[in-house]
Amino acid sequence: MHLAYPAVLSALLFCTGLYGVLARRNAILVLMSVELMLNAVNLNLVAFDVWLSRAAEETLHSGQALTLFTIAIAAAEIGIGLAIVLAVHRNRGTSDIDRLRDTAEGHEPEGPGTGTPATGTPAEKAEATA
Repeated sequence: MHLAYPAVLSALLFCTGLYGVLARRNAILVLMSVELMLNAVNLNLVAFDVWLSRAAEETLHSGQALTLFTIAIAAAEIGIGLAIVLAVHRNRGTSDIDRLRDTAEGHEPEGPGTGTPATGTPAEKAEATA
């Protein structure tokens, strides 16, 4: 088998996961996208390990060993991540990342459609509401 097939599949999986991390607002879907990216890396590690072991005299299978470590770390990461998401959802009532960021900064979202001016000093804001 050629190395190009798993490499292209791995690139597609990684790009799909990257899109999911950048475009999604739900924290659980972001964690699933991170897992997809880690699986793409695992596929690359195993594919290159098989490809390089054919050329080498002694096979160490270091790519497969690294894949096992990556799977173990990913399992721990998803367990801790889900625990954090569930705790935040219990406290805040939402797992929307944008809302969580706004509450962490200590202010309400500003801008058009929210009824508050988007820029200006507090005196300008008070004058605009009067």
